[in-house]
Amino acid sequence: MDLSPLWISLKTSLLATVITFFIGIATAYWMLGYRGKGKSLIEGIFIAPLILPPTVVGFLLLLFFGRNGPVGKLMQPFDLSIVFTWYGAAIAATVVAFPIMYKTALGAFEQIDGNLLRVARTLGASESTIFWRISLPLAFPGIVAATSLAFARALGEFGATLMLAGNIPGQTQTIPMAIYFAVEAGAMNEAWFWAIAIMSISLSGIIGVNLWQENRGQQKQRNSPFPQGMKNQDFQKCETSNQTDLSGLFVDITKKLPGFRLQVCFSAQSNTLGFLGGSGAGKSMILRCIAGIETPTKGTIILNGRVLFDSEKGINLPSRDRRIGFLMQNYALFPHLTVMQNIAFGLPKTLSKLAIQQQVQAQLIAVQLEGLENRYPHQLSGGQQQRVALARALAIQPEALLLDEPFSALDTYLRYQLQEQLIATLSTYAGVTLFVTHNLEEAYEVCQQLLVMSQGQIIANDDKQNIFDHPNSYTVAQLTGCKNFSPVKVISSNQVQALDWDCTLKVTEPLPQSAVYIGIRAHHLSFTSDPNAENTFPCWLVRKRETPHRMTLYLRLHNAKNKSHDYHLQAEVFKEKWVNIKDKPFPWYVRLDMNKLFVMPE
Repeated sequence: MDLSPLWISLKTSLLATVITFFIGIATAYWMLGYRGKGKSLIEGIFIAPLILPPTVVGFLLLLFFGRNGPVGKLMQPFDLSIVFTWYGAAIAATVVAFPIMYKTALGAFEQIDGNLLRVARTLGASESTIFWRISLPLAFPGIVAATSLAFARALGEFGATLMLAGNIPGQTQTIPMAIYFAVEAGAMNEAWFWAIAIMSISLSGIIGVNLWQENRGQQKQRNSPFPQGMKNQDFQKCETSNQTDLSGLFVDITKKLPGFRLQVCFSAQSNTLGFLGGSGAGKSMILRCIAGIETPTKGTIILNGRVLFDSEKGINLPSRDRRIGFLMQNYALFPHLTVMQNIAFGLPKTLSKLAIQQQVQAQLIAVQLEGLENRYPHQLSGGQQQRVALARALAIQPEALLLDEPFSALDTYLRYQLQEQLIATLSTYAGVTLFVTHNLEEAYEVCQQLLVMSQGQIIANDDKQNIFDHPNSYTVAQLTGCKNFSPVKVISSNQVQALDWDCTLKVTEPLPQSAVYIGIRAHHLSFTSDPNAENTFPCWLVRKRETPHRMTLYLRLHNAKNKSHDYHLQAEVFKEKWVNIKDKPFPWYVRLDMNKLFVMPE
């Protein structure tokens, strides 16, 4: 039997696969970032061969490459022709296989976590470096699948090939055409032979890719020290103008966001500045603008005299040139790189291999991860991943370090351990540190300065002790965890009537002209046996709530009521204190220390 259809099919389909491999990947990656006009039209053209009948595609190719077509006319002086040659068969196979390669590769690129690309930019990587070292390796399994599908499609192409290359035995006759004409001639045995051959080749490629992907996934699972379902444990006033000659970070930006307008103005020096506020207040967006991941609508960002962003001057440095380390919530470790490769990712390529190893080892020692340099992220616990991400951010010696809720994904036990590790690390870091959190205890423990935000606005910016002891507004007091508030009526320069609590209180701090509320934190309430002490009132326990170490007591002043929701104050006491007071007869006497009360505007 003449086996030329086999060799012609393999030759044309392999060439078509190679061409679609490079063009498909390049086109998919370009379309991934394309935001121009006509995107839908361009994509429609790319996938048209997938939905048009193959004979229509072949007819269009014949018009394009034929003797009177644009390409055909260009080739006539060289006595060259594409029509009725195996090159024509390869071109036809390429055109019909391209949409499959393009769409599958595009899907693979779209599945990559965008935070990985953003953090790579903050580490100084160029777009080409990001493509070769991050995007392409992570999309590679999908691209392999796309290649096998494109090969199978090219191998089975019939209509377009027949129109452009014809059916010339020994020259352009591929397996699909051999099957068709064998059936027409009544040679069923020959048709069966070629049908089984083409199915075997196509299915072998697809099955091989599937087996490779399954083995790859199983290998990762075997390498992971943490079985699925097991909890990972780890035991280990702002003015920015004319500031270009000063150290520190200066930010004065505005950005329109859905629902509100982010407008902030602040400065930060070497102390850790914490951003405190509810979800959606704009905290993380500020970090993203500083890192160059997002672009403010207008404003200025200056770091150690370098202008990173200036809307009036048209300056907007790319992330890779800002020298800023960014630790994201999910850490964004590159899953296909080892711990050493992750930490070394942002180091200059001019460094020798030995210098890179030394710097990585220094970072591993600093975060107590010696010996783990050859592990992959999926082989690490949550706490270890966080420390690798911190080491990677610090390895590039950034002038500013941005921490976006770095403990949010960790359990309580790990959180406390890693807070201590982070505090120790930051104590030796000379740059600017911004720490975003919504956890009050984290903010107080890690940061020296606090900036409180609400709906895109800064409502307080002060030393953390002043923020907690003397909140400047009702909203700030709420966001910093105060639970006891009452509207007030000013009686004298040092006395107010708390309307909700139905009591008169003496205060020490000067009353603001617009005094509206009085507040006291739950843990500042104290119980006394002296009913005549200042700011002391009889109280009854309405209900209580227990935590592992503390009791929250809901108290009603002056009289007892049985309704659990009818209370005046919340008091928090350690359980050791609760044991001493729980059996005492009512009324108890609660004291509101005048030094702990704060009066504030709304």
